[in-house]
Amino acid sequence: MDNTRGRLTKDGIRIYDSADFAGMHAAGALAARILDDIAPLVFPGQSTEAIDKRITELVEESGATSATIGYKGYQHASCISVNHVVCHGIPGPKTLKDGDILNIDVTVIVDGWYGDTSRMYVAGKLPRKAERLIQVTHDSLFKGIEMVRPGNTFGDIGHAIQTYVEGHRMSVVRDFCGHGLGRVFHAPPNVLHYGRPGTGAVLEEGMFFTIEPMVNLGRPETKTLADDWTAVTRDKSLSAQFEHSVGVTANGVEIFTLSPGDKFHPTWT
Repeated sequence: MDNTRGRLTKDGIRIYDSADFAGMHAAGALAARILDDIAPLVFPGQSTEAIDKRITELVEESGATSATIGYKGYQHASCISVNHVVCHGIPGPKTLKDGDILNIDVTVIVDGWYGDTSRMYVAGKLPRKAERLIQVTHDSLFKGIEMVRPGNTFGDIGHAIQTYVEGHRMSVVRDFCGHGLGRVFHAPPNVLHYGRPGTGAVLEEGMFFTIEPMVNLGRPETKTLADDWTAVTRDKSLSAQFEHSVGVTANGVEIFTLSPGDKFHPTWT
């Protein structure tokens, strides 16, 4: 696999060619379609391992490859993070309860290109405080995406997310961040979801990366459990996350992981 396409900036960020956008769109579209397709499987009494099993089948049926199975020893096609789990929740036999919220994160490889996206789901009736958290997290992602255009900086993205979230009296997780991707899973830059305007690397046409804010109802601190994967809020407050993979264009941004069925937001009708 050719991981050396394009050139590197002085910050070590790869710049891809205009023709490479098609590969990212194909990978992103598959990841997004899988997240559309598994929505009916999220309900009280369902286990997260059953959801992951179906995701594994959908990846295989598409002829693609899961980026997470075998990654640093991980053995699942998704991360499923419930309630106060911030990210990297491991699918298992525990069943969902009415009112649980969960983030499902899927990354696939299509013809060598990585498509990475996550979104929130609700099992049963959505509690009001969880609804507010999900809405603010969803909207903060798009506040960040609005800042993606040549000449802006990664600090501009983080600042837009942070000020929006904190303006709603919630907190942005600082222990995890977005990342560059393309023909590799993780690459420079680290895309922080907080920061100061005008700081960090300058955005250039051809950069590919994820923006994936994690927002807590309580404090921002997290801890990782003994399994070395599952990250939870230290104060056990609810957490939410949304993630898109994007590319910088000459005039702005393209989102590679748009939902084919317009189901990216969990309260669709």
